[in-house]
Amino acid sequence: MKYSSDVDALDAMAGKYQSMKKEISKVIVGQDDVVKNVLISIFSKGHCLLVGVPGLAKTLLVNTISRVLGLKYSRIQFTPDLMPSDIIGTEILDETRNFRFVRGPLFANIILADEINRTPPKTQSALLEAMQERSVTAAGKTYRLEEPFFVLATQNPIEQEGTYPLPEAQLDRFMFNVYLDYPSFEEEMQVVKNTTSDKVVGLDIIMQAEEILFFQELVRKVPVTDHVLEYAVNLAARTRPNTDKANPMANEYIHWGAGPRASQYLIIGAKCHAAINGKYAPDIEDVQAVANAVLRHRIVRNFKAEAEDVSVEKIVAAFLD
Repeated sequence: MKYSSDVDALDAMAGKYQSMKKEISKVIVGQDDVVKNVLISIFSKGHCLLVGVPGLAKTLLVNTISRVLGLKYSRIQFTPDLMPSDIIGTEILDETRNFRFVRGPLFANIILADEINRTPPKTQSALLEAMQERSVTAAGKTYRLEEPFFVLATQNPIEQEGTYPLPEAQLDRFMFNVYLDYPSFEEEMQVVKNTTSDKVVGLDIIMQAEEILFFQELVRKVPVTDHVLEYAVNLAARTRPNTDKANPMANEYIHWGAGPRASQYLIIGAKCHAAINGKYAPDIEDVQAVANAVLRHRIVRNFKAEAEDVSVEKIVAAFLD
């Protein structure tokens, strides 16, 4: 993409973001924070974990975003019998007696990993390797995944029977952990009205893959002052119990705190949050805006926190105060 300066490019990015929000709202009613965090993840070159009960339009949201961005979309329903080759692909013997690699559903731009905790760790690891390396290996050969590559995984917080919860080390691969809540009464009225009629909604493509890649690199160029950088690193450090910078709440309620990847995502998320809101550099408010989504899956509560029903959100709020 050609812009006369990075400032003009950032202005264009903020405008495109507003256009995308408007287009997505034609299909998705409410869920403004969820849409914002998913788009921040995409422009930050990260991945997103969505946690919410069934029926809150998680699949529809991802499908809508892929259409607005003009990207190839693939949905994988994770089940206990799903094997790594089912998502990566496999080699077959063709009619000429030569082995040919048949690509799996991972070879797309936006992947919806539906109920990722329903599949065994072996298949989870294959997905997480692709997320980290942006490539897959089959029969000794490495295949690069098409950029941009973004994984949006979902988890159902209700039923845990027969599931394989992601360990903390694997949860750390996700930039954001976003909670979906029930819609308000007015929003649900609008949802029911829209989905029980014959109304067909047309969506315009706001951005193409080439422009997304450009904006991903642009976000990295956004300058950040030392005091904002220090605030983000301090925020992550405060979550680590029994360390010099530990917050009293950390010592009392946390078993394990956030690692260095949290500091990285706090800054890159703050840069993107500033950019989509028309600012040319992030401030502390931008770090705070992404703090919950970055930290909530990187903090492990101890037994006392669980016994007293002290949530991760309450702990993070104390750090922000």
